[in-house]
Amino acid sequence: MNQKFYDELLKVLPAEQVKVQEPMKSHITFRVGGPADFFIMPKTKVELKAVISCCKEQEMPYYIIGNGSNLLVSDEGYRGVVIQIFKYMNEIVCDGNSIRAQAGALLSAVAGKALEEGLSGFEFAAGIPGTLGGACVMNAGAYGGEMKDVLKEVTVLTEDGEFKKLKDYELELGYRTSVIAKRNYIVLDAEIELHPGDKAAIKERMDELKERRITKQPLEYPSAGSTFKRPEGYFAGKLIEDTGLRGFQVGGAQVSEKHCGFVINRENAAASDIAELMKQVAEKVENKFGVTLEAEVKRLGEF
Repeated sequence: MNQKFYDELLKVLPAEQVKVQEPMKSHITFRVGGPADFFIMPKTKVELKAVISCCKEQEMPYYIIGNGSNLLVSDEGYRGVVIQIFKYMNEIVCDGNSIRAQAGALLSAVAGKALEEGLSGFEFAAGIPGTLGGACVMNAGAYGGEMKDVLKEVTVLTEDGEFKKLKDYELELGYRTSVIAKRNYIVLDAEIELHPGDKAAIKERMDELKERRITKQPLEYPSAGSTFKRPEGYFAGKLIEDTGLRGFQVGGAQVSEKHCGFVINRENAAASDIAELMKQVAEKVENKFGVTLEAEVKRLGEF
């Protein structure tokens, strides 16, 4: 352990918010991954800024995660600092037709608040297994809705250590991208603008989408959601299915038999199994159709 760095961390955070050699499989939805040297859970934006300043001063690499729903961590883990914005920074407040929430709030919780307040427009996100911060970074979307449809303002921490507010027109939201991702900003909170709706109709729509997810997606197995981005003019799952890869397996990792767009941890997969499966799937699809599949899942550590 880097004792000097640990001692510096304890000057800005209580010891219970700093874990050493923390298994990452406990913190990502794939349920794989070795230990991070340090795993940190800041409670405020001031603590977050202090931790990142400490990392930069000590030249320690760091990586920001939410609930780990779009991430694959290597079996060797991560030689650096994982900063989790999730359980502590998740406050949700409603004001009129707007909801402001911290980056660690789950999208399902934000959607639940919208339902409670009789606000419509966020039903699409109710079943996305991620946090608001991650959703802003990648312009998350599902069932015809995207974050760009509702985002009004995002507060970020810049690489220079400044707190900055970005209006919707400054976010450069595109398919799975944003100015936040391009400039390595860290989302602190966001405001979404919704519109009044009928509570029964909102709930009905959310229940309908939930039923579609349960029916069509392999929610009973650990995964990272959609494994590949949608190639222009195609659907990744359809290409994989038409390549004959439904149920294709490497070690404990498998292309879901229920939905070929999902790679699942079928039976105690290693991260290397998942990575190899993704590689082979992409190669086989390219060989058959000449279409390049780009991973939607991010990777952390050595592969």
